[in-house]
Amino acid sequence: MNKLILAVFFVVICSYFSNPIQSAEASRRHTAHVSKAHKAKHHSKTQRHGIASWYGPKFHGKRTANGERFNMYAMTAAHKTLPLSSYAEVTNLKNHRSVIVRINDRGPYHGKRALDLSYAAAKVLGISGTGSVQIKPLGRNQTLALLTQ
Repeated sequence: MNKLILAVFFVVICSYFSNPIQSAEASRRHTAHVSKAHKAKHHSKTQRHGIASWYGPKFHGKRTANGERFNMYAMTAAHKTLPLSSYAEVTNLKNHRSVIVRINDRGPYHGKRALDLSYAAAKVLGISGTGSVQIKPLGRNQTLALLTQ
């Protein structure tokens, strides 16, 4: 009797997970019901606005979250959620200067700031204390295209 119950359970589980046509149709139905507001909200996650600050001499030479030593003269930044070793285009909203930085650390842990820039990146952007910035995460192909221009 136990073998029969186990066999029925196994068939039910397998039939639930192994029908790719039903899974595809369910996915298509779900996608059709996604609202425009949801899509707009998702798009807003790709370009973020916030306050950026910079860090330099106090942390120069210390280890970052990805294990490398922090170089205040490199074009790097710390962000709370962007993947480590990914790239982002940061634009100063006051003067519209842009720079591409590599995310190599976690932070900032000061107030509600969105990004901690290295000294060099902040200098290029014209940020001496804090500044309002737009952060646009970049994919590998976008980064290569922008860096080769």
